[in-house]
Amino acid sequence: MTKPPLVIYVDIDDTLVRSVGTKRIPVPAVVRHVRDLKQQCAELYAWSSGGAEYARQSAEELGIVDCFAAFLPKPQVLLDDQNVADWRDLLQVHPAGCEGRSVEDYRARLRDLLHE
Repeated sequence: MTKPPLVIYVDIDDTLVRSVGTKRIPVPAVVRHVRDLKQQCAELYAWSSGGAEYARQSAEELGIVDCFAAFLPKPQVLLDDQNVADWRDLLQVHPAGCEGRSVEDYRARLRDLLHE
C-alpha cells in the first residue's frame, strides 16, 4: 500500500528568506530542505501573509518554484470545528530545526504525537 504524500505548508518570510532593510537573504538550509522534501515526494505549498503572488515570486527568486504544488496567502480567518492546537495530524517545525530532517522523520514525529 502506498503512503499518501506528506502535506507541508512552508512560510516565506523569516523561514525561506530573511529581509534586512531592502536586502533579501535566502536561508540556505531551509531552501535545501524544501528541495529534499520535494525529492522525497512531499506535497509542498508555499504561503505568506504577503499573498499568493508574493509567495510565488519568492520561490522563483530562490529557484524552488517547481517544488510547490501551489502558492497561497496565509489565512486571516480559519473556519474549522477544531482549534488548530487540537489538530491530530499537525506538526509545527521551526526553520532552525529542519536541517537533516526527512519525510520519514516527520511521519515518525506525527506518530509519536498520536500516541502521547
